[in-house]
Amino acid sequence: MARRRRGLPIDGVLLFDKPQGISSNAALQRVRRLFQAQKAGHTGTLDPMATGLLPICFGEATKFSSHLLESDKVYRTRVRLGEVTDTGDADGEVIERLPIPALDEQEIQAVLKDFRGEIEQVPPMYSALKHEGRPLYELARQGKTIERAVRRVTVYDTRLLTQEAEAFELEVSCSKGTYIRTLAEDIGRALGSGAHITALRRLKTGPFGVDGMCDLSHLEALPDQAAREAYLLPMDVLVEHLPAIAVEPDEVRRLLHGQPASGDTGDLAPGTVARLYRDTAFLGLVTVKAAGHIVPRRLLSTAPAEPTGPEGA
Repeated sequence: MARRRRGLPIDGVLLFDKPQGISSNAALQRVRRLFQAQKAGHTGTLDPMATGLLPICFGEATKFSSHLLESDKVYRTRVRLGEVTDTGDADGEVIERLPIPALDEQEIQAVLKDFRGEIEQVPPMYSALKHEGRPLYELARQGKTIERAVRRVTVYDTRLLTQEAEAFELEVSCSKGTYIRTLAEDIGRALGSGAHITALRRLKTGPFGVDGMCDLSHLEALPDQAAREAYLLPMDVLVEHLPAIAVEPDEVRRLLHGQPASGDTGDLAPGTVARLYRDTAFLGLVTVKAAGHIVPRRLLSTAPAEPTGPEGA
């Protein structure tokens, strides 16, 4: 007999403002328990020191969370010059101190320019990347260092916000997989001084920004479950960048049984991934096989093949 999953079958997306001092997984579990949800997952790890936007997907929305994992990000960070830490941030131990040269804004801007576009990074040891099934940060805490492959990432912009003698603040727009700690260390090295970050806040993930975020204390203060669920966005917001196709109920039934179906694909090219709707109900994703023909890609397990309500009863 299949084990029944505990909790409520909640579907949707929460734009959560992660607090400082806890891991992304710990934040996820606290939110999941608060919503009493059967299933939840986040869409991109933030370091314990970091705060800001951590979209949390509930229920069926987790099927589409990869679209946010692949998306671009925007961060605000504070960079401290003159000190290198073992973690690349203020949570680590200082392992090297270097003199801080006198720097004017033009000199910093000149270096920042070299860190825009496609760059190479070596992921830090204190990261969630895995080696032989173990997170690198576990090995780092044991004093071990594992060789990491160089990654190519894209930094779209590094905007200087403020500058002081020993620190400056940046707003960084970048592709997925960019380590802001590593970026700050590399910039500090190029400036002739060591560096680490002392603050990090994620401002944007894909199409989502800080508007509409909800923090833990606010969620805890809400009077009931209905008030909390009012903050959930519909799950198709995760894939709004994809084109949409509407199909008739008979064709939905075919798709739900794993069969190809007919639909108005317009001028969409073969191989295009599209959102599937029956009327206004989001049913998942399909792939265009040829003009007028689609095949299932990622459908909701609860997708209705027939209209609901009095007319469909």
